[in-house]
Amino acid sequence: MAKEKKKKKRKIDLLFITACISTSLVLLLIGIITFLLLTANDLSTQLKEEMNVEIVLKDNITDQEKTALERSLTIAPYCKEHHFISKDDALVEMTAAMGVDPSEFLEYNPFYASYNITLNADYAATDSLQWIEKALLSKSGVTEVNYQREILDIVNDNIRKVTIVLLALAAILSLISFTLINNTIKLTIYSQRFLLYSMKLVGAKWSFIRRPFIRHNLLIGLTSAIIASGAIYGGLKFAVKYEPGLAVMLKTDILTIVFAVITLMGILLTTLCALRSVNRFLRMKSGELHYI
Repeated sequence: MAKEKKKKKRKIDLLFITACISTSLVLLLIGIITFLLLTANDLSTQLKEEMNVEIVLKDNITDQEKTALERSLTIAPYCKEHHFISKDDALVEMTAAMGVDPSEFLEYNPFYASYNITLNADYAATDSLQWIEKALLSKSGVTEVNYQREILDIVNDNIRKVTIVLLALAAILSLISFTLINNTIKLTIYSQRFLLYSMKLVGAKWSFIRRPFIRHNLLIGLTSAIIASGAIYGGLKFAVKYEPGLAVMLKTDILTIVFAVITLMGILLTTLCALRSVNRFLRMKSGELHYI
């Protein structure tokens, strides 16, 4: 009797381990896609905020106009940072870039004073920049507004394409993961289908019968989430060890969201699949249990 009980316990343990491994692999894929989505969004924000807009000032701009312009840039919602470049600073920069001082043969400084501003990511779009350009050109003392239109369009277009592909992968993977986890849990409950029927025969409520199975599979979900989260964190640490440049991707807020998504998906998927499978077997009649 004790031998039979031990054999049954070993079988349940093996089913638990198998379910945890299968679920962990699925959650690992979900975590990787979530990480890629969040990283792509973070990188796109960085790229957008590195876009510079140059505001070229008139030579005859007054101190009052300059002060008013600087004040408006300070409070503007689209402006993340602004930096003033005087005519002399512009000359020094261009001399260093060209290797020759143009003022020596022109006998005057051909460059203008300007403001370089970096934008908040939400405003780094073509339509936003069009009204920003109009607003800046309407200000006294501003003669020209320059920014890289072509590069901005290319960056936004590529970000849009990458986001669509990753979202499509996430949707497909969610469907596949639900199917795989559902089949795994169905197999673990299948071995106890006659126990479910016996409990139903003695008058146990369905909620009472479901409770231990949901609790058991909830534990599988949590264990799998811990394994998947550990695998992702370990993989990223290993990657950073060989490529230190990847360290910028290991942001606490991104990793927290990834681990939260993995844990939530692990709990939700295993609980829902367990509920679905138990209800399926509870609805079956005695004869049907022998032919599935």
